[in-house]
Parts: sequence; C-alpha cells; structure tokens
Amino acid sequence: MANEKQFTRSEVMKNDDKDTMMFILHDKVYNVHSFLNEHPGGEEILLDHRGTDASEDFDDVGHSNDAMELMKKYQVGVLVESDKTNQLPKKGWVARYNSKEGEKYIRGPGVPFYLLVGGIVLGAAIIFYAL
Repeated sequence: MANEKQFTRSEVMKNDDKDTMMFILHDKVYNVHSFLNEHPGGEEILLDHRGTDASEDFDDVGHSNDAMELMKKYQVGVLVESDKTNQLPKKGWVARYNSKEGEKYIRGPGVPFYLLVGGIVLGAAIIFYAL
C-alpha cells in the first residue's frame, strides 16, 4: 500500500512513548501495546522484543491462523525501503500463510471430512493388525 506510514529501524527501536510497543516482523511495523494483556504467551515475550526485528523468533514459535489474521489489526506501517531486509519468512506454515500459494492451505479447499476420518480409521486398522 502506498499510503502506509513508513518507519526507520531507529524510530522503531526508540519507541519510548508509553502508548507504543512496536517491533518489526518481515519489514512490517506493529504496535501491540493494546494487546499486551491478551497475548497468550504473556506480555513479557512481547516486551522482550520491543524495538527489535522479531521476525526470526516469531517464525520459530508457530502461531495459529487466527493469530496471523489478528496481527493485521496491529500493523501500523512498514519500514522505509532502505531499511528493509526483504527476507521472506522461514519455510513452513508462516511462509505459506504470507504467500498467495498459502491461501489454499489456510482457506480451503482442505481435505474432505470423510477422507480425513477414513484415513484415520485405515491407519488405525493397519497398526492394529500389524501388532
């Protein structure tokens, strides 16, 4: 988006206003101050990453699809072009989530329920008879 507020890394690092708690995830800037008390992992982990590029740690943890959607609410801008790393998320579900390719993993079509149940039953039967 061309109208997004742009930040430098040093602006994010300083964010000492009492109503901000900013960090960077994959060249996007988030202010999660209003989310601190709601974060399932506790506010300490967010506070530990205040003013930093938390991309690698974020990718390593594993967040739900709901968390990924909720993040959009807290994005306040992007890094200026000269401060961007243009580093993609690590391989795995975060990378799939952030790509057009990943939409099929998140929003469907998914595995039909009957195939899922059938696979589980078949797997259980194979294990049972193998014993």
